[in-house]
Amino acid sequence: MKYSQATDYALHAMLYLVASATPEKPVGVQLLAEKLGVSQTYLSKLMTKLVKAGLIQSAPGANGGYRLRKNQEDISFLNVIHAIEGIASLFECSINHGEECLIQKVVLDAERQMEQQLESKKLVELVKLFKTE
Repeated sequence: MKYSQATDYALHAMLYLVASATPEKPVGVQLLAEKLGVSQTYLSKLMTKLVKAGLIQSAPGANGGYRLRKNQEDISFLNVIHAIEGIASLFECSINHGEECLIQKVVLDAERQMEQQLESKKLVELVKLFKTE
């Protein structure tokens, strides 16, 4: 399984926002794009998805940009992944056994475990780790 490059960029952008954005001083998309080495246009599209997911909000104007909408302590890797990738299952049984499919049960159980792990990992933990090193 593989997450898209968009998810990689979104996670890095969110990590930067958790580390540096404040309600008084949002981070501009141009600065974010420069820090990440990503096209400003492409990053704007990703940021729009994060806004729609309720993770961040955009602030218009010359000094506008993006700031966190949720408490930074609550933002998990899974929140960002779902905002970009959606919440569809990674596996679907092609033979259409439905819920009786033993293969689907095993794979869905593994997905649930992975999602629990990603939900338990908060972006702020990385920021705290980085600041202590």
